[in-house]
Amino acid sequence: MEAMNVEAASNVIEVNKLCKSFRGKIFGKPIHALKSVDLEVGRGEIFGLLGPNGAGKTTLIKVLLGVIQRSEGSASLLGLPAGDRRSRRKVGYLPEQLKLPVHQTATTALNFYGQLSGMSGQEMRKKRDEILSLVGLLGRQHESVKRFSKGMQQRLGLAQAIQHDPELLILDEPTDGLDPVGRSQIRTILKTLRDQGRTVFLNSHILQEVELVCDRVAILGSGELKFVGRIDELTPEQHASALIVTEGEQDLPDETKARFAGLQLRREGTTFHWNLPIQEQSTVNHFVDELRKSHHSILSVRRQKKTLEDAFLDLIATDAEVL
Repeated sequence: MEAMNVEAASNVIEVNKLCKSFRGKIFGKPIHALKSVDLEVGRGEIFGLLGPNGAGKTTLIKVLLGVIQRSEGSASLLGLPAGDRRSRRKVGYLPEQLKLPVHQTATTALNFYGQLSGMSGQEMRKKRDEILSLVGLLGRQHESVKRFSKGMQQRLGLAQAIQHDPELLILDEPTDGLDPVGRSQIRTILKTLRDQGRTVFLNSHILQEVELVCDRVAILGSGELKFVGRIDELTPEQHASALIVTEGEQDLPDETKARFAGLQLRREGTTFHWNLPIQEQSTVNHFVDELRKSHHSILSVRRQKKTLEDAFLDLIATDAEVL
């Protein structure tokens, strides 16, 4: 019966009213790391977990992997209770700081982690070149790990996480230490894995990376879930504005500015920076006409919208710690 539930599970991760408390050092008062968290992650999506330091992200991952026990509520992975060995065999994990023994090479490191995942020697040899090529380390497999840069070690860490064909990847800061080219390559790899039907659960503090790769995100703050959903729900088009930079001798008349709701102005010498909320495109067109009537030269017009960083900071504004 349990096997049937595993096959039928539409969500790879399910968390219901999850709480985790630790006994504090001062007067033994409990520290509430997670407070009634509800979360679902579907198959075949890249899901981002965001939050400031101390938000509970690492605690949540440890509960999911069975490293620590929950205090209340429930959590399941691949249709099985969090921590169940059968589900963990189908999970690939990359910790934030993977410590690789310096005497190993990429090949011996993959062999070591492959054995921990229950792979046979034949399976590891068959997959090795494909995996190393995928992460950009083919040709460097016989070099000592101690000669690897942090970015190369991160690539090797990703290789060990995916070599046993897991259904779920849990990645903690996977692009940490990588240059822009390396980050782009990792994003491509993650999208390829998603297209193959894998699920990626991604913990990162690099909001731009999350915005580029994730289908949905969850934001934790002080152990509480602040938001779950698509990124475009956090950064809707209705919050877009036009930034118009002009050059002129004088400001617009007050009665003209009053006709454009939400208009903001910042002056830098003879340069005017107008920020106009966009209700309709015609609003921008009419405002540009007014600028030209007042003999302003249009230097640039740029559409801008609320970023993930803006939305993130708004949601966790009351928390003590920020990124």
